[in-house]
Amino acid sequence: MRNKILLFLLLLTCFSVSAQKKKIYQVGQIKTSFGEILFWLYDETPNHKASFIKLANDGYWDSLTFNRVIKDFVAQGGCPDTPAGFSDSPYLLKPEFNKNIRHIYGAVASGRDNNPEMLSAGCQFYIVQNKNGLARLDDKYTIFGQVFKGMDLVDKIVSVKTDSTNTPLMPIKLDVNVINMSEADLKKNGYLAIPK
Repeated sequence: MRNKILLFLLLLTCFSVSAQKKKIYQVGQIKTSFGEILFWLYDETPNHKASFIKLANDGYWDSLTFNRVIKDFVAQGGCPDTPAGFSDSPYLLKPEFNKNIRHIYGAVASGRDNNPEMLSAGCQFYIVQNKNGLARLDDKYTIFGQVFKGMDLVDKIVSVKTDSTNTPLMPIKLDVNVINMSEADLKKNGYLAIPK
């Protein structure tokens, strides 16, 4: 009997240790009528990451749309791409440029107006759709994420019919969330660059 109890305690300890090692990651999620887009949130841009998480958890974007879509450029959502839109941003963020994070296909970054401090509008984000990337935007706009699932949907989104201001004729509503994923979940959805 004593051996069974010791074996049970040993198994319980092993299970407890393995459960503690199972790390959970916060991932950006955008649900649209086209489907689900998932993207990694960079720890290297902590203020932009925290801002995205806060606004997503508050449901800030859930009444808004992808309001500017340009093929071979970006799909942009959040506050409107107008001076009034930027002034309606809940706050501005100081830039967090990182030489190792570039405007490649699928990069998720914060929009801004032409302010000299390059402050990001907390409310606005865009996804790079140009397959060659947009190097001219590097170190001018803060990148805080990278799409790992759903770029085929972004390709479709930027191909919809738009008006003269690049606004889709049929609104593409946003449902923006932060979801928790394990390493196994991330791998199952195509994300392989999990930090150790």
